[in-house]
Amino acid sequence: MDNSSGVGVLDKAALVLSALESGPATLAGLVAATGLARPTAHRLAVALEHHRMVARDMQGRFILGPRLAELAAAAGEDRLLATAGPVLTHLRDVTGESAQLYRRQGDMRICVAAAERLSGLRDTVPVGSTLTMKAGSSAQILMAWEEPERLHRGLQGARFTATALSGVRRRGWAQSIGEREPGVASVSAPVRGPSNRVVAAVSVSGPIERLTRHPGRMHAQAVIDAASRLSEALRRAG
Repeated sequence: MDNSSGVGVLDKAALVLSALESGPATLAGLVAATGLARPTAHRLAVALEHHRMVARDMQGRFILGPRLAELAAAAGEDRLLATAGPVLTHLRDVTGESAQLYRRQGDMRICVAAAERLSGLRDTVPVGSTLTMKAGSSAQILMAWEEPERLHRGLQGARFTATALSGVRRRGWAQSIGEREPGVASVSAPVRGPSNRVVAAVSVSGPIERLTRHPGRMHAQAVIDAASRLSEALRRAG
């Protein structure tokens, strides 16, 4: 067997998963694609189904399971966090403002990395903080490229409109002025994974007195550059 690891059962399970990479397969299709005996192919596919690495479609054919997507997302998050530190530090140094990285988690967004200002008033959001998806420039970024139905749902009760999000998609960045918290302004841009899907938002935030009522004019380019560096790191890793 090609690419043998010396652990036969794992090699055969890998054959089954590789066969399903090209799309749904019946048991006969799996046998043909893998060269495994029919009872072996069936036993492995059912065992992988138990671990959610394989699932069935509406026709009962075998398909890749949801656990693989969960593992891929976790791997992507690890790569994102590994790269985020130096990128956020550089963004903070260039702008002089606190920098954050947010990911969406259900109906909230969570701060997964941050770089605080070194002196003066510290405006950063602590890592692990969960914030609303209804207000703030990073919420706009995490919402703007969503599926239409999820976008429509998310706009209910939001401090921003569908028109505002259309502008975000056109510009490629978002700003907020006192939207989530009075006196605080922010600018955010999207981080995209290997499939070009928005997976996170990079932000800088600080008091309106420093960022002005047009924070994007001051910091949009620096935030876009930071988001591009993170997107590029994810593409290389992907």
